[in-house]
Amino acid sequence: MTTQALLNTYARSDVRFVRGDGPYLYDDSARRYLDAICGIGVTSLGHAHPALNAALADQAALLWLAGNGSRVPNQARLAQRLCELAEMDGAFFCNSGAEATECAFKLARLHGHQRGMASPKIVVMQNAFHGRTLACLSATDSAKVQAGFGPLVEGFLRVPFNDLDALAALRERDDIAAVLLECVQGEGGIVIASRDYLHGVRALCDQHSWLMMVDEVQSGFCKTGSWFAYQHFGVSPDVVPLAKALGNGFPIGACLARGAAAELFKPGKHGSTFGGSPLACAVGSKVLELLESSACNARAVQQGERVAAHLRQITAGRADVLAVRHLGLMVGVEFDRDMGWLKDHALAHGLLLNVTRERVMRLLPPLILDEPQLTELCEKLSAVLA
Repeated sequence: MTTQALLNTYARSDVRFVRGDGPYLYDDSARRYLDAICGIGVTSLGHAHPALNAALADQAALLWLAGNGSRVPNQARLAQRLCELAEMDGAFFCNSGAEATECAFKLARLHGHQRGMASPKIVVMQNAFHGRTLACLSATDSAKVQAGFGPLVEGFLRVPFNDLDALAALRERDDIAAVLLECVQGEGGIVIASRDYLHGVRALCDQHSWLMMVDEVQSGFCKTGSWFAYQHFGVSPDVVPLAKALGNGFPIGACLARGAAAELFKPGKHGSTFGGSPLACAVGSKVLELLESSACNARAVQQGERVAAHLRQITAGRADVLAVRHLGLMVGVEFDRDMGWLKDHALAHGLLLNVTRERVMRLLPPLILDEPQLTELCEKLSAVLA
């Protein structure tokens, strides 16, 4: 099969997946692989879930898209449930995490302009990743992914992550509208914020009328053992971009807001042709229902502890392993050298994982693993890292 008609945007392996079933993918030779990266945190309920297949097919037989010029009952129901789970007041639906984050940027700028700022600034973090649109790329801290795309979008100030003093040093500025961060930096190598830091950010935002915006695109929907990672730390953000696992592979994103931030948009200020379609929202609602009925938060905590403990055991005493980090089933193993080759090495063992920041092996396993499958995952990790 030729790939010559595709733009050269991915460093693809030679494997060709043709079928999925639960936590497994199958290639065109019928070889089975345990999927421990889930499309980078997307298919948390596994592949070809029968209840999701049915929800998609049932809605597809009724209505795909009617546009946002009229009421969309599926959209209203999903928005209500998301806001209940996240303790937010309103939702805007789009198609991806990058779009959800772009929506957050627009809310931040509107907030700044309403406070009289001619050029509102958004504080972002070192080691962060927020997407690949020009604004998201500008907020991302990676010279590698930014290379060749300048000039970048203005309006971002970067400070060290998990460093409250660095953020507090900006408090005398009169042009800051918002602070954007991840509680768990996924692309950054599973780097986890401290509770004191997040509470300090919340306090600074309250003191200076900055919006606290928490990117939950990768960490949302039970991966960490709570619906959203910020709930582990007892903080309440003002704006929350979401996507990935919300559709379990069907494209859907959302930007949630609360309080004054939820009142910023007026008709005509933002929109999306496909965002919040009846089809996407039917899938999203079924995903939330399945995550809740399967007790996925508790599973993520228990299984994450087991996987992390196993990794610590099999890497104990290895000078090349610097750390094993995890929150729920977001798991990273940091090495002291480039480990880019590890992805293909794992494929040879029938395991899908990936490497981020060149040195961190990242796992984002599905939340549906039974006991034999969890054992299989640990055995494959032992073989890969032997």
